[in-house]
Amino acid sequence: MIRFDKVFLRYDTGISLRDLDFTIDKDEFVYLYGDSGSGKSSILKMIYMDLFPNTGTVDVLGSDSSNIKRRDIAKIRQRIGMVFQDFYLLSDRDIYSNIALPLELQGIKADVVRSKVTLKADQLGIRSRLSHYPHELSAGEQQRVALARAMVNAPDILLADEPIAHLDEKAAADVLKYIWEIHEAGTSVIFATHNKSLIKKDPARVMTLVSGEVVKDRQL
Repeated sequence: MIRFDKVFLRYDTGISLRDLDFTIDKDEFVYLYGDSGSGKSSILKMIYMDLFPNTGTVDVLGSDSSNIKRRDIAKIRQRIGMVFQDFYLLSDRDIYSNIALPLELQGIKADVVRSKVTLKADQLGIRSRLSHYPHELSAGEQQRVALARAMVNAPDILLADEPIAHLDEKAAADVLKYIWEIHEAGTSVIFATHNKSLIKKDPARVMTLVSGEVVKDRQL
């Protein structure tokens, strides 16, 4: 499903990733663990085809970064959901419209959009908030909206970049519960975190990064 083959990436400020060589299979839950600047977010951006290596190749869902065409990147991204530590909700749109946005951009019919949005809102416990605006929701609720938006298209892969960093303990626990439910329903999850206690609580495969290198890759 995801394959990094001898990937090397250099930013103008210095080397970001070096000699990455790993595979993530369908239905896996993988933690990218490391401090800020270790390369976690760069790996997620490469999977999303938002960043490309200087050398080596990244293969995602059968598409190779070295020869993918621009028009095909959009198709790949339709199969990938993303959530971040910041929610990136549109403040001038209600919650329904925020969740519906990926579907509307694809030109999906309004009745299908309504059905999919309502289903995801139900699953994430935010159906009663669909007519509200982001500023009216708590941080935990906003992250659940971001998750609903990421998953409304039923993607094969969910990329999560420190998604509980700004949440209190209860809200964080709720969001993690939903992410694990998403995984158990068949979605591959790549979860970037610096939180070791989180990994101990919900163990899975852990790839530890230091200065752009995977120094350890093990199943807990």
